[in-house]
Amino acid sequence: MAANLTISTLLFAIAGGFLPSLLWLWFWLKEDNHPEPCFALISAFVSGMIAVPLAIFLEYLVSFPLGLTGGLSLFVWAFIEEILKYLAMKKNSFCKKCFDEPIDAIVYMITTALGFASLENTLFIIKTFNDNGILSGINIGNMRFLGATLLHTASSAIVGAFIAFSMRKKKKKLTRNTIIGIILAGLLHFAFNYIIMRSDGGNILKVLMPLWFVIIVLIFVFEKVKGNIK
Repeated sequence: MAANLTISTLLFAIAGGFLPSLLWLWFWLKEDNHPEPCFALISAFVSGMIAVPLAIFLEYLVSFPLGLTGGLSLFVWAFIEEILKYLAMKKNSFCKKCFDEPIDAIVYMITTALGFASLENTLFIIKTFNDNGILSGINIGNMRFLGATLLHTASSAIVGAFIAFSMRKKKKKLTRNTIIGIILAGLLHFAFNYIIMRSDGGNILKVLMPLWFVIIVLIFVFEKVKGNIK
């Protein structure tokens, strides 16, 4: 049963969208030996949020005027989001003076991605409240916490890792590795969404296991990058 969106449900949707991302952000930031300035992190987070409306618009164009459906639309959507998150980070953070060591590439990519995930999750929860009621909204919030937030963290951390290992290399190699990182992130994003679509939301644990494996690998990568700058 659909429910009217009230102030209380809106606040719940915002909390459900933002709190998981903020928890993930706290986890990654506490791993950084040289904490970034708060203004730079807030700016990166907001830049990820700003990318969401543009992603929605581009995904609408893919689905309707271009008429792409099914797996092909999911493939294009995944790359739209990964490219926009990277461009948001590059435009907002890459040229800042505080972006001065390889680990910053991972930190700012994750921060940007979690800003993106926060607003995206909030909009999903609001839509579910309106369409199916509060209980469905709560379920969607839990699913977005377990799946989408984890996905955006993992995919953008991959891009950040490829940038991190190339920052002190020649520009040509940095560009090449950044493109490879975006491709891998897009493929991970697409694979997750495609499996979710095919399973109709069922067996979520089987879908999440590969993501958790990626996160564990990325934690080791994070530690390796930190070790290289001590």
